[in-house]
Amino acid sequence: MYVEIRTYRLKNGGIPEYLKVVGETGIAIQRKHLGNPVGYFSSEIGPINEIVHIWSFDSLDDRQARRARLAADPDWRAFLPKIRDLIVTAENKIMIPTAFSPQGGTAPA
Repeated sequence: MYVEIRTYRLKNGGIPEYLKVVGETGIAIQRKHLGNPVGYFSSEIGPINEIVHIWSFDSLDDRQARRARLAADPDWRAFLPKIRDLIVTAENKIMIPTAFSPQGGTAPA
């Protein structure tokens, strides 16, 4: 199992608009290709104006295939301009669970 953690720093005050357009359109398109997110969060304490969404994949090949399908979807390409100008910075991490993680897992050999 691999977990992708995507963190977006938005323009000041951009969280309500971002969540509105993602909730109305974007999340359905993502779910169609990526499955259900592990979680989708906005910051309350600490760095402000952040969105963090977490996705789970069976392997890096699985992630690459699902993300490629998402990127090729015309509905996704039409959706992206609705959030693009709200995002100031983006960070992406791929994490693997340790053997004692609640999700269970082992590091790749």
